[in-house]
Amino acid sequence: VQLQASGGGLVQPGGSLRLSCAASGGIFSGHAMAWYRQAPGKQRELVAAMSARGNTNYADSVKGRFTISRVHANNTVYLQMNSLKPEDTAIYYCNGLYTRWSWGQGTLVTVSS
Repeated sequence: VQLQASGGGLVQPGGSLRLSCAASGGIFSGHAMAWYRQAPGKQRELVAAMSARGNTNYADSVKGRFTISRVHANNTVYLQMNSLKPEDTAIYYCNGLYTRWSWGQGTLVTVSS
């Protein structure tokens, strides 16, 4: 399975972005999926996760601002990010929560005025 994250960019504080993650080479509809991020000089961290049944969990830092969703029919996972803060600046990746595939390049989100 190859995962391609997209949708990042430069946004002002308080703005919104919607990230997408498409899977090729296989399907992940039976797997829990997650979004991760890695800020400069920091370790990669879990941001949001969704089980195959649709249960969700979020890092405390993004609760109430980020929403993870998925569309099984087209093997895509989304991350809606609202009320963005400068500390959300990072490269965002998607991957399985328990089953890990190749990380891919991720998509860069920069929150700055």
